[in-house]
Amino acid sequence: MSREGFQFGYRRHPDQDRVGEPAHHPVVIVGAGPVGLSLAIDLAQRGQRVVLLDDADRIGEGSRAICFSKRSLEVWDRLGVGSRMVEKGVVWQVGKVFRRGEMVYRFDLLPETGHKMPAFINLQQYYAEAFLVDRVQELPQIDLRWRNKVTALAQHNDHAVLTIETPDGPYRLAADYVVACDGARSALRGLVGAEFAGEVFEDQFLIADVKMTAEFPTERWFWFDPPFHSGQSALLHRQPDDVWRIDLQIGADADAAVERLPENVRPRIERMLGHGDFSFEWISVYKFQCRRMQRFLHERVIFAGDSAHQVSPFGARGANSGLEDSENLAWKLALVLRGDAPASLLESYESERSQAADDNIRHSTRSTDFIAPHSKQERRLRDAVLALAQDVDFAKRMVNAGRLSTPSVYDSPLSTPDVDPWFAGPRPGAALIDAPLRSADGEPLFLTDAFTQAGRNFVFLESANGVRAPLPAGVASLRIGDDAPLRDEQGAFAQRYDAAPGSAYLLRPDGYVAARFRHPTAGAIEAALARASGRAAS
Repeated sequence: MSREGFQFGYRRHPDQDRVGEPAHHPVVIVGAGPVGLSLAIDLAQRGQRVVLLDDADRIGEGSRAICFSKRSLEVWDRLGVGSRMVEKGVVWQVGKVFRRGEMVYRFDLLPETGHKMPAFINLQQYYAEAFLVDRVQELPQIDLRWRNKVTALAQHNDHAVLTIETPDGPYRLAADYVVACDGARSALRGLVGAEFAGEVFEDQFLIADVKMTAEFPTERWFWFDPPFHSGQSALLHRQPDDVWRIDLQIGADADAAVERLPENVRPRIERMLGHGDFSFEWISVYKFQCRRMQRFLHERVIFAGDSAHQVSPFGARGANSGLEDSENLAWKLALVLRGDAPASLLESYESERSQAADDNIRHSTRSTDFIAPHSKQERRLRDAVLALAQDVDFAKRMVNAGRLSTPSVYDSPLSTPDVDPWFAGPRPGAALIDAPLRSADGEPLFLTDAFTQAGRNFVFLESANGVRAPLPAGVASLRIGDDAPLRDEQGAFAQRYDAAPGSAYLLRPDGYVAARFRHPTAGAIEAALARASGRAAS
């Protein structure tokens, strides 16, 4: 795919020719970045029609977000683009942390086998967006409109009305729900009168995407006080197309406009690499920000991704957290629009994703404080930890060059608490864990594949023992056992789920555990389903 393929044309829509009342749509999503595109696809696959607006006419420049987690890849796999992302991306799972020239810490993000998706891939955001746009264009339920900029908002009891500026002038759209995925500078956040609260860190980092041929291993390398950048920190990541992401700490007092000039960046990179045989793809300077909106629901407007919360880039928690927002919201909004759940179910989106935002901000702030200490005392403590980490295990656990993104775990009103003891397995409020399986005819597949094939509703995952509780209408069944449609020949499922015969998990449509049972009964399953779909609370 060439860069020319990232440019899209404006097209006038019949909605712009309406006189009187504006056209009404169930959902309007504002912002065609990874979060907005993923949400639109998810809703479309759940049978909902979506209008997706973006004020630009092209996919953004620069790699921007590059590290996409296993959980994000599993979500994208359900949306029909996971394999394409992995095939283009650079797969990695090992990271190394250095102090000066010595390695002090090494970690492996996925030491066990038997998972369909890797721990992480590195992939330039423009590729991720392009693959998602291709998928959008395959789905007639999605109406993607470029160069449509929202300029005004009016909220009513049962809908919202947007005023949209285009090259042909303004028009209006009405929607049952508007989802703001329009990024850190969200126009909709301003239109609802909301602000970010949190911390903006003064330290600055220089990003350079450098094209070169290099023999570095495909690992995440982070340096504290490296010989080539004394007193500061540095990060190196490999991307597709022989492009390498380099982050260099440049301090709070640096002049960003001067530092990003190629003639000033080049000597820094040459000192790092020991040669000048490279070219620049993209250069930028950024500051850490750890902030969030107080509320993600504002009547008929729902906020997701960077429009709702921001974190520092170390830990890859920005884009991955936004994708978790989209998967959390999509199934709930689809149930509400179909009339299968009360509107109050959407309050659980705010409850669950607010917890996740707070957790990501907490991890991100701790990473920032370790990478860029605020005081001489904090720096001395950091340096002591790094010195000890070369020889002492407990100090290795204290080294914080960015805690990498993992699936959120919710303390959720939708979860049914455990009644029986469990010694392993995802607890209520946690995401499903993948495992290798075989179909009855001997074909290998993964649990994540079986979950996707079961449909887009609740799934009852059971370790078969011949006795079955009747399932409520609309709940799909996945049975694993010697005489069941799925076989656990390697024993990984039994181990990862503490799956004694007869035990079972009720999975939400996003693959999160709603409840688990040692001895499921029809009444217990029905009660857990009512709770997980918001009907019990209503």
